[in-house]
Order: sequence, then C-alpha cells, then structure tokens
Amino acid sequence: MRYLLGAVSALVLVASSASGALSQSGSVSSAVGGYSFSDAAKEAEGTKNFHSNDGVLTFAIVTHTAGNGFFDPVYVGATVAADLIGAKVLLLGSESPTDDPAREIEILNQIVNDPTLDGLIMTTPQVGAYDDIVRAAEKAGIPIATTNSFDPNLLNRSSISHTGQDASAAAIAGEALVKCLQERGITQGSIILPNDTAMGNIEVNNRVTSAYNAIVKALDAAGILANFKVDAGPENVGVAADMNDPANSIVSLIESRGDVVGAFAGNNVFTPALVSAVQQTGNTDKMCAYGFDLGPAQQEGIKSGNLTGALGQQPFLQGFWPVMQLYLQIDRGISAANLDTRAQLVTKDTVANVGKRFEN
Repeated sequence: MRYLLGAVSALVLVASSASGALSQSGSVSSAVGGYSFSDAAKEAEGTKNFHSNDGVLTFAIVTHTAGNGFFDPVYVGATVAADLIGAKVLLLGSESPTDDPAREIEILNQIVNDPTLDGLIMTTPQVGAYDDIVRAAEKAGIPIATTNSFDPNLLNRSSISHTGQDASAAAIAGEALVKCLQERGITQGSIILPNDTAMGNIEVNNRVTSAYNAIVKALDAAGILANFKVDAGPENVGVAADMNDPANSIVSLIESRGDVVGAFAGNNVFTPALVSAVQQTGNTDKMCAYGFDLGPAQQEGIKSGNLTGALGQQPFLQGFWPVMQLYLQIDRGISAANLDTRAQLVTKDTVANVGKRFEN
C-alpha cells in the first residue's frame, strides 16, 4: 500500500506539473491582429471551387519518363499530399523508360485544356520547350509548379515554384569517388564521366560538371591530381557517349583507355549502363563507380559491387511538395516557394534501406 500511495502521489505531481506548464505566462492564444489561430488555419471558403468550380481541387503531374521506376516515389509523394488536402491528382508521364520530353509535351498540351484541372505540375528537362505550356496555363488561370529537372529560362520562371535537386549535389559523388580510390589504395589511372550532351538536359550536364570539379578538387587537396587523368570532355559536361547504346559506349571507353579506375554517370540512362559496363569489363568491386538515382538497376548494381554508390534525389519530395505548393498558392497566396531536395549517397552498406516507403 505504501508503494501504491507513493505511485499515486508521483502521478498527481506529474499531472499538476503538466497543468502548471500549460498555464505558464508566455502562451499565445490569438494573433496580435486580434484573430484566432484556429479560424485563420481553416481552408478558405472558395478554395475547393477554384477554377473548375466543381467542389474538388484536381492537380496533374506530368513527367518525361514514367517507364523506368524513378518517378514512382514522385507519384507516391503527390498522392500522399493530395490525400492530406482532400484533392485529386492525375499521375501522367511518358511511357518510355528513357527521357522523352516530346511525349511529355504532347501530354501537357492535352491536359492543359482540361476544364476540370486546377493546377499543373511538370518536369522541364528540355530547356526552352515549355513556354507555350506556361502561356496556355496562365491564359486558362491554372497555376504551375515545376519539379525534378530545372529550366532556368522558363517563361515567368521567377513566379513559378520549383522542387528539385540542385546539380551541385553531384559533388557528393565526386568526393566519395576520390575517397574510394584512397581507401582502395589506387594511386593512378583514368577517371571518366560519360554523358551525351545531345540529350539537351542541361541539368545532367551541370551534374557532370559539379562532379568533375569535386573530383579534381579532392585529388588536388590530396596531392595526387597529377597521377590521374580526369576526363569529362572538352567543356567538362561529359566525355562523349551514345545515349542510344550507352553500355557499349562506356565499355569502349574503359577498354580503349586500359587504365580506368573511376567513373561517374549523371542520370538514369548512363548509370545502369555503367553498371553493365563494369560487369562486362571484369571490374566488379574494383572500379570506383558512382551514379545517379536509385531505380532497380542501380540498387542491384550496388548490391553486386558493379556500382560503388548512387545519389538519390529524394523524389518523394518532388511529388509531395509541388502539390502542397499549388494548394498553398490557391488557398494562401503563397507562390514560388522553391525546395531543394538535396541528395543522399547510397552504398552497399545502406542500399537495403531503399524500398517502397523509403525510396529516394
């Protein structure tokens, strides 16, 4: 009984302490302007009838490649956000497993004229190709948000929000590559950064440049830059490779040089190709090979040792935030709130964490 009474006394003491904490001075119950926070937190009366006037917000998200799995977590993020705000979201994109801006633009031209649409989210991998879409959406009164790939020259760019990974994140892979060389005791050789600039994806080109600069800087800091030939082409946006035959292109680069000890690929076309090339040339667990994105091919490559690591873009955010941004723009007048999704380096030690709910 003594112990029971002691426990009850302790419980009363905790309860009274909690009550006291809630009654402490400094608590804020209303805004300085006089309105209540609970009233101000409510959705605006006309939000659900914005544009389409049908009692429900409908957003569409259109990507340039829905066929390779990268955008799956983007679509999941968009769905989660839409569920939170009671909206509908149309998940659209090119059926191709490789970049297909032409098909994306075809879909965009169709959806922008849909009278039930209240907001449009799109990727913009081909610089200069989306201005007509922006004009049509603005004429129809439909707000736009861009995601994933970034077109810096997009019409009215400063008033359109963007969610995506800044290309400078590729430096994380460049630094990791040099660390890998040092840990393996590799003191000389060639490092290649294959890319096909004909793809017209400036974001990928910028990634290659960022990775190249990071590799050179790290090698120089270690005092071993002179021992390596780092090749990212004459303009540091990638040594020439063929996007139509990426694996064989990289195999040719490796075999023709004979001393390739490191490689970096900047997108979902050349990274799986790098995985295949490393295996074909007998460099499994030997070459320091890094890439981008975390689709099935990248995950399997990391597990098998044909890819040392890959950078995830945290694409869940690239679907979640644009939907929320459009909602906030409609309901709160908040526009052009950009989000940098940064990057996470995934290696053999952490690849098991990547999956349906944690893919990035």
